[in-house]
Amino acid sequence: MKEKLPFSKQIAYALGQLGWSLLSGIIGTYLIFYYIPTEKSGIMVAIPQIALFGFLTIIGMITMLGRFFDAVTDPWIATLSDRCRSKNGRRITYMRRAAVPFAVLTVLVFWNPINGESVLNAIFLTVSLLLFYLFFTMYVTPYMALLSELGHTPQERLNLSTYISVTWFIGFALASQAPILWNAFVDMGMDKQNAVRLAFVVFAAIGLIFLLIPVFAIDEKRYCESIPSDIKMIESIKATFRNREFTIFAMSDLVYWVAITVFQNALLYYITVLLDRPEEMLGILFILLGVGSFIFYAPVNVLAKKFGKKKLLIIAFLMFIAAFIYSIFLGKLPFSPTLQAYILVIIASIPMAIFGILPNVVIADIAEYDGIMTGTRREGMFFGTRTFVSKIGQMISMLILSALLLLRQNGSNEMGIRLTAVFAAVFCVIGLIFLLMYNEDKVLKGLADQR
Repeated sequence: MKEKLPFSKQIAYALGQLGWSLLSGIIGTYLIFYYIPTEKSGIMVAIPQIALFGFLTIIGMITMLGRFFDAVTDPWIATLSDRCRSKNGRRITYMRRAAVPFAVLTVLVFWNPINGESVLNAIFLTVSLLLFYLFFTMYVTPYMALLSELGHTPQERLNLSTYISVTWFIGFALASQAPILWNAFVDMGMDKQNAVRLAFVVFAAIGLIFLLIPVFAIDEKRYCESIPSDIKMIESIKATFRNREFTIFAMSDLVYWVAITVFQNALLYYITVLLDRPEEMLGILFILLGVGSFIFYAPVNVLAKKFGKKKLLIIAFLMFIAAFIYSIFLGKLPFSPTLQAYILVIIASIPMAIFGILPNVVIADIAEYDGIMTGTRREGMFFGTRTFVSKIGQMISMLILSALLLLRQNGSNEMGIRLTAVFAAVFCVIGLIFLLMYNEDKVLKGLADQR
């Protein structure tokens, strides 16, 4: 067995998550808001605001294409990573190549070549978004595969997953502060469009620094059982889905990502339209959500060891359903809008903590179990396929979200905004049903028998 990963290296690994969650947080939080601007946002319309057949919007089709491209590249990158024989290791090699273009393309997604509404802007956005997702996948899929390889036991993997959950929230919370920075630039006399772009340049530079930390701090050959796989991509995908427990859990994960992506991308609309609060409140809410989740990280870690991961995930689904139902009535409740927002954060913080830690550990356990049963280690493909499935969910969510937001041809449609919460709640119910079919005892027993 390879050396146990020291605590300092565990932190270095987790900081890579901060980098990519910051960059993906910029895209996930502001892409729709930027390209379907509200009337009072001060952002110019850059691409045609039309809907084909009543629901296929331009931005919806672009983001759906981006997510589909992102999804199909996951198993491809996972296979290349699993088969890699570089002297620097199977995973670090790809992370190093991806870091700089990943950060640069985060900014280019918002850098329209034509002032005002133009089809050329839509074309530029499509190309830059596809490239963003390519390099996002090239970094994230190998990075997540390292979780299974750097953690040599279920306990070590649970600890690593806890740490990266913390840094994920820090990165996403940092991304949520962008309105504060861009409004500071506006106060200096800069127009809103360029202020937003400059804020993203600053955050992308910060994200790049964190992306590079695990690349240079961790010697993969020293800490990982890095045995290249000779299985081809299609064969590896088929073998992955033959694992019943993985397939069931992945389906639960898919509909969870539909729900949470709809919710996260609609949150800025909840704040500015339903609650009539300023954009800066998004940053405050994300900080509170992160702090609230941090409080529950240690209890989640302890309770998962005692009661199992599945039971906690069931509780998390139920709490998300409650949070989404509550969101339907934001702005209509008989107390202050600010208090309504804070209550939403309180309800959501516990399930965010649970989902921030446990799904990655479940996939790592399944990958380890499958390796024991089949004699072939394909951690990259398990995480790549899981990511593929989750991105299909995010792709579906973008189509749903953009169609709902443009029911009345602008981002201020109150009925469409409330319907996003309805859809999120329904998909959480479906995800819960799939989770109930997952046989956690079978996987854990198989792992225990080998120790």
